[in-house]
Amino acid sequence: MIFALLGSLAWAPVHAASVKDEMPDAEKMRFCKRIRDHAIQTLYNRDRGAPMKLYEEDGSNGPRIINVIIRRIYEDPKISSPKEAETFGLTTCNEMMGTQGAN
Repeated sequence: MIFALLGSLAWAPVHAASVKDEMPDAEKMRFCKRIRDHAIQTLYNRDRGAPMKLYEEDGSNGPRIINVIIRRIYEDPKISSPKEAETFGLTTCNEMMGTQGAN
């Protein structure tokens, strides 16, 4: 599962300045739904005792946002269910991407 998600992120890297100015909200929302899947996988990894693994940041939004989510899920025991991880991941991504009207 994680490999499929990583493959989808290969198409997603866009520099922060160009995302805010050029990426339509619908595209941002699709991007954040992919990021949400990483949040669920991170919760699963944390709960099974796997060490935290962060992505190398290259200036693009994907690794930067995913790393914020990974750190928070590992640090916050209140995020304790897949639904909470999903909601946190989607909300965090939408806020960081500046998506308007995101669910």
